[in-house]
Amino acid sequence: MHELSLTQMIVEACAERAGDGRVRRVTVEIGALAAVMHESLAFCFDACSRGTPLEGARLEIVEIAGRGQCRRCGAELGMQDYLSRCACGSIDIECVAGDGLRVKAMEMA
Repeated sequence: MHELSLTQMIVEACAERAGDGRVRRVTVEIGALAAVMHESLAFCFDACSRGTPLEGARLEIVEIAGRGQCRRCGAELGMQDYLSRCACGSIDIECVAGDGLRVKAMEMA
């Protein structure tokens, strides 16, 4: 379960920036193509944040839709998975959005 290691990195990065302050909410953006289970990340967040400035904080997850650009015709298209096909028939699609994870915001108490 890579969600545990992802959550540990999120908590460590936010705790470092929080210093002596308390964190009330952390907002993360997760791409639809990132292969991250939201429920697992939320469960791990509660466990990983114990004893840190993030303990009791709310984790807000915003899903970013997958988008790609066809290398053959240049069209941009929505991607549900990495096997998406362009209207021109090509499967040579470059993912341009929706495959990452980032901390978008951290709200302090």
